[in-house]
Amino acid sequence: MNLNGKKFLVMGTGVSGIAAAELLISHKFPVVLYDGKAEQNVEAVREKSPALKEAVIFLGELPEHVMTECDIAVLSPGVPTDLPVVTGMKEAGLEIWGEIELASVFEKGHVFAITGTNGKTTTTALLGEIMKHAGLETKVVGNIGIPYTSLVSSTTEESVTVAEISSFQLETVHKFCPQVSAILNITPDHLNRHHTMENYRHTKERIAMNQDESQVCVLNYEDTALREFAGQVKAQVVFFSSSRKLDEGLCLAGEEIIWSWKGERISLCSTSELQLLGKHNYENVMAASAMALMGGVSPEKIKEVLVSFSGVEHRIEYVATKKGVRYYNDSKGTNPDAAIQAVRAMRWPTILIGGGYDKESEYDEWINSFEGKVKKFVLLGATREKIRDTAVRLGYPSKDIVLTDNLQEAVEACVKYAENGDAVLLSPACASWGMFQNYEQRGEMFKEMVRALQE
Repeated sequence: MNLNGKKFLVMGTGVSGIAAAELLISHKFPVVLYDGKAEQNVEAVREKSPALKEAVIFLGELPEHVMTECDIAVLSPGVPTDLPVVTGMKEAGLEIWGEIELASVFEKGHVFAITGTNGKTTTTALLGEIMKHAGLETKVVGNIGIPYTSLVSSTTEESVTVAEISSFQLETVHKFCPQVSAILNITPDHLNRHHTMENYRHTKERIAMNQDESQVCVLNYEDTALREFAGQVKAQVVFFSSSRKLDEGLCLAGEEIIWSWKGERISLCSTSELQLLGKHNYENVMAASAMALMGGVSPEKIKEVLVSFSGVEHRIEYVATKKGVRYYNDSKGTNPDAAIQAVRAMRWPTILIGGGYDKESEYDEWINSFEGKVKKFVLLGATREKIRDTAVRLGYPSKDIVLTDNLQEAVEACVKYAENGDAVLLSPACASWGMFQNYEQRGEMFKEMVRALQE
């Protein structure tokens, strides 16, 4: 893509925005950095990176002449595309890109991109480890916490970029085209941003929109929408299934993960050999394995990583055992479907901590997944009454619901009710905003509180 003479407007002064500005400045493009938060200080923003020493920075209201002078606006993932200021940019004739689209212009190597409502961080981290173990020069970027633009300049023709891509990031891709893509699942989430399930689903599907027959798209056969979407994909589709035998692809047969492809059929590994818990994690393993296999990695190399991989922080993460009670941190369970998978992974009577910011989710399926396993339900945050009312309506005993004002109170309630042989699970089914900076802070605070408990 020829960007000669283009002037960029980068919107957002967080990690993604700063990385995008740094990339453009390093390639000598004129850049204006903008953030709508007027309470910020220009000099404080400039101090975030030496590259911004002489950058043009606007905070609060964006002068109209800036829009007419720029050609491309690069939005950080947290910036909704329907904001009035973004609408104004479109009307002024600016192309609207995201950080992923920008980085892809400078990518020199091979891209393996993963999206889905749940499991994408685990799958991305696992695939990254597999590729590294196979001896490939590997970058792991995207929604996993490392801006793609921060590492793309170091890619080579031989390198592999493994990217976790969120729906927010997919809103603003245009020509982004991975060699191998994967959509793990699509369940309701972020409807406060995407407004309808149809919009959300179509946004996820954008990960494969530019792929052709020479490329690969990995899909979950057990997701009806993805099974239907397969017929629209130009790339070669590889399915994985946790519930039925597949003639081609990866499937779960008892405890064996079976790979069938072009007449070959092998057992990749047994679920009993994995450190990851739960059926949803077996799906993550199959997705990462399918991507690696189609990328040319041997089954032997893949298995060596699968059996040693212990998961990612904040996703059904074992914290400690105190007085015979196991504590698990699933702070990354920020929607009901993710929280359902965490509950299902528990093998013990469980005291569950839930609640948080309201993303306009419904909680019926989550409550119905308890199936007698959740002995106490401890709630906090803006959604606590909404979740409580849903639980009571569905027959969960009101006497077993505890409303708390903060995480410390929630942990203290768990300690009060937990008995030897129980598990305590933080899996909120809600975002962390309003009480915490992000789900990572929520998880870290939970772990600190647990580790401070008496043995």
